[in-house]
Amino acid sequence: MKKPLLIITIVLVIILIFPAVSLISWAFQSKKPMNIVILDKTVPTFERLNHRSLVYVLTSERFVKRAGKTSYSSKNDYYGFQPLRPVRERQFKKRDFRLGEVMELAESSDAIYYADTYGVYFNDWYPGVNKTRRSRKLYGGLNNSDYLLFSEMKKRDKLVILEYNTFDYPTADLERYKTETLLGITTTGWTGKYYASLDTLSKDFPIWLTSAYRSQYGNPWTFKKAGLVLVKDNSVIVLEEGNQLQQALPVVSTATEYKQEFKVADSVPFCNEFEIINQGNNIVISNYNIKTTTAGDSILSTYGLTNVFPAVIQEPQTKHTYYFAGNFADNRLAFWTSRFKIFQGKSLNYSDDPKDCRRFFWLYYKPLVNGILTEYQSRAKK
Repeated sequence: MKKPLLIITIVLVIILIFPAVSLISWAFQSKKPMNIVILDKTVPTFERLNHRSLVYVLTSERFVKRAGKTSYSSKNDYYGFQPLRPVRERQFKKRDFRLGEVMELAESSDAIYYADTYGVYFNDWYPGVNKTRRSRKLYGGLNNSDYLLFSEMKKRDKLVILEYNTFDYPTADLERYKTETLLGITTTGWTGKYYASLDTLSKDFPIWLTSAYRSQYGNPWTFKKAGLVLVKDNSVIVLEEGNQLQQALPVVSTATEYKQEFKVADSVPFCNEFEIINQGNNIVISNYNIKTTTAGDSILSTYGLTNVFPAVIQEPQTKHTYYFAGNFADNRLAFWTSRFKIFQGKSLNYSDDPKDCRRFFWLYYKPLVNGILTEYQSRAKK
């Protein structure tokens, strides 16, 4: 065999062997049976981004359904808004757990994960509509059955993970109050988001923000740089990099104790939506840290806010209830890599750049969720 051909053959064999070994290694991992109720009411596309990251972690770490020991499916194994094919017909179904099912679900389930209850709106679902403007709701909001399942799971000392937008619009005031009370927290009503550019011509910039800003301040929207926008009802706070912010990108910071316990990075960038809550008597696992200037601190202080606030909290008694105060599970991933550890490394998925938003999933969300599930399983076996 000629030398060039031999080299090519060796390279091809290596290319084929390593993925095969990785897949076999994944397949022979010990399965971890765990019945998890996943709720996601915000599924405007077939990508199912708001719970896809969770299912990625479950698949990668071999958490399986008790019945049949099969892997979880981001397409089938969730409650909420479910798009139907063909796409052109814009059909969907709503899969809810009815009141009569709550007790049975609470008994048969090990955990619940409420990924997103915001819902789907007219301009999300129908093509040709301006997606930067607010529109009427098709489906969404935490309802009484959702609350009751949460309550019953807590009574049974089972694992509960709730995520951002559990309390915000369109959840009704009564459900919000009951859920806050059960979690032992209070919401400030403020939500926020990082924008790489505050220019209104930027892709997916929500134009309604500019009209809300003009109504509040009587000034035109002139922001162009990166920044943060905080919103509460009709109030808007704009923090722009170089003026009110030293750095626009917020970070999630974790104290050494919890960094070691959950094997997460001490600081990672966060690019999705977040909310500002008061943790009450709960344990704060991680905080958001906003790099404000003196001018930024002054603006926040005017509204009773600070530049550090909880990102993840844990109930202090049984430590089986968690709240993620951000849109943590919305990450774009090549799902097929969930079965190949070889493709889950740094260079392929994220960089050393501290502003690389992909770092959040790999260095924080994935180890955090895996750590929570693993710790709960180990405690449940005792």
